[in-house]
Amino acid sequence: MRNIAILIVTCIALATTGCQDLPPQPGYVSIGQSRIASIAPSVTATGRAGKAASPSRDKERPYFVEFRARYALSYGHTYVVFGRLNEAGKAVNPEVAGLHPASNSPVPYVLGHFMPVPAETGWSDGDLEEQYRAASWRVMLNKAEYDDAVAKIRKLQARAGLWQASVYNCNAFTGDIARSMGYKVPSRYLRPQQFVTKLRELNTGPKAAAENS
Repeated sequence: MRNIAILIVTCIALATTGCQDLPPQPGYVSIGQSRIASIAPSVTATGRAGKAASPSRDKERPYFVEFRARYALSYGHTYVVFGRLNEAGKAVNPEVAGLHPASNSPVPYVLGHFMPVPAETGWSDGDLEEQYRAASWRVMLNKAEYDDAVAKIRKLQARAGLWQASVYNCNAFTGDIARSMGYKVPSRYLRPQQFVTKLRELNTGPKAAAENS
């Protein structure tokens, strides 16, 4: 009964926010743990770091973890893209970490709203296609910062074997990655576009800087 109640609440929340997805939002980028996030082209869209990062800073931090949301036939998907930029500012073999049912069939997805179903934690169709990007926030890192972040991502992937819409969904998994990197995390019940936008807002800008000063 408790799981059914949680499911009902989740469905109501998703239904009330169902018409609130906006057109694709600008891609944002932060340099390291800076509280400043500037608009820049998406790594997976153009492969370039954009004007927000100066060449000297790019050389110091050529690695990235990008928190990303995309549109889907359902309420969307949240995940991270991570990798390295080459000297031309292009992403080299970016990887994806995101929690989703381990099947292309819609059946496990539907069942996952009632009970945990087997999950995968890698790429899913559309993750690297710009036409489906709803929101993104990229963090540029140096080698040590990146290696630490990737090690934490691998650990989270290894232990995330189940997906359940109202208990442990893609927002929750992406939130665990963000939390492991020291960031504040919004509610897992937001729609993916709202989740990534709120994640950036919680950790960048004047308000975030004041709260952490």
